Amino acid sequence: MIGVLGGSFDPVHYGRLRPALEVQQFLGLDEIRLVPSLLPPHRQKPQASPQQRVAMLNAAVENHPVFKIDTRELNREGPSYTLYTLISLRNEIPAANLCLLVGMDAFQVLTSWHRWRELMDHCHMVVLDRPGAQLPTQGELADFIRQHRVMDAGKLGKQSSGLLYFHPVSQLDISSTAIRKLLASGGDAGFLLPERVLDVVRSNGLYGVADNK
Repeated sequence: MIGVLGGSFDPVHYGRLRPALEVQQFLGLDEIRLVPSLLPPHRQKPQASPQQRVAMLNAAVENHPVFKIDTRELNREGPSYTLYTLISLRNEIPAANLCLLVGMDAFQVLTSWHRWRELMDHCHMVVLDRPGAQLPTQGELADFIRQHRVMDAGKLGKQSSGLLYFHPVSQLDISSTAIRKLLASGGDAGFLLPERVLDVVRSNGLYGVADNK
């Protein structure tokens, strides 16, 4: 099985990496594809360039070979819709079980995603659950949960798509937005993201950090 984790990664931080690693270990995923977006549909255009974000990702996961950087969205024009990424992956590796990793905040607005009902035709969805999160009991998303949810993670490996699984993970209240603001104000972002990522930030003068080159 292959995990798929998309995002701006502007910058990448432990709040994204640690939960993904926990899911990989629990489910026994063969790899996790980190897919940086070119134009995130629900966020502002990233401050760092595609090349700089790829450099930060490479720095973050250089000692964790289970993570692979997948640049297909950076090479595709237009908004970076997840559905098209999944279709592309499915065409490239048709026999693979794809597990789309989604944070709880993103899952709760899933009905705003582009052609969201079609996602499950191409993948399983693994929601990175957090303690105390409230799931809807009515409406389209509640119906979606009732239709697709499984309680046994072992079922994910027995079919190629269509299942929804909630997995509790360590909750690290870290955001890229907060990191950018902290760095712009001259604050120390240590322990929020890998030191090698901070090296890339410093060497490129990103987020208001003085360029030390």
